[in-house]
Amino acid sequence: MEKKRKRRWGDRSDGRRLRSLDPINAIMPFILKTRTSSSNNFSDSIEISEAERFLRKKRTEGYPGLGYLHLFIAAYIRVSSQYPGVNRFISGQRVFARNNIEFVMVVKKGMSIDAPETSIKVAFNPRDTVIDVYDRLNIEIKKAREERESNAALTIARTFLKLPRILLKFAIFLLEVMDYFGFMPKSIINASPFHGSIFVTDLGSIGLPPVYHHLYDFGNMPVFIALGVKRKVNELTATGEVRQRRYIDYKVVMDERICDGFYFSQATKVFKNLVCRPHLLMTPPETVVEDID
Repeated sequence: MEKKRKRRWGDRSDGRRLRSLDPINAIMPFILKTRTSSSNNFSDSIEISEAERFLRKKRTEGYPGLGYLHLFIAAYIRVSSQYPGVNRFISGQRVFARNNIEFVMVVKKGMSIDAPETSIKVAFNPRDTVIDVYDRLNIEIKKAREERESNAALTIARTFLKLPRILLKFAIFLLEVMDYFGFMPKSIINASPFHGSIFVTDLGSIGLPPVYHHLYDFGNMPVFIALGVKRKVNELTATGEVRQRRYIDYKVVMDERICDGFYFSQATKVFKNLVCRPHLLMTPPETVVEDID
């Protein structure tokens, strides 16, 4: 059974404060004060032969459009269920464990330069499978493309832009102060694309390589991941044969204050293994690991 926790003083609507961190990790947000000054860049590639076979098979079984974006998201959810430290965030110079796993991404309403775009935020459970991701993400993307009205984030931004510049700057300052002390309204946090577990962009879908995308100092988003196009590589096998393999490159920018390098390296190894062996993502994890108190 997963542990149910009562909200305590110092917790936020989107996360609970970690009170048993070692002193070095607890003091780091006071030394590295912003996400941009605390960012680490990471680049890697994943061999996708088995993943391609898996996706082809599932598409014929009734999951059209199932792709690498779904796999990467499902793999990250599974990693978060076993390594909850990657789902922490920094706010008000404190370290928090996020209450759920929230992915944010930008969705264009059409494949043209002047087509409007909007952001979506999708919350997942640590026990979700790749099929859960497929179903929920497709629903949210379809809703975002079909909606005529602006979503909550655009509505709030449009309202703020009606203010004179000096008042707009003051309003943003007030939001930052409220966010610092954990008093920002939950409705704004839920709408904000700057609050969430991870921002993901699939640049491969528009034929581009991945980029290192900066983190935002507003909000509490600790990770940004960009996926690139598939590429072919000719490699020598142990027997001297030339074999063509396919890879996907990806780049990650993360807030180094949420966990140490060894912890992140172990989580990354599990992430790569899950993308390479996607059948593991068809069933929920046997257990979900709770973050520290």
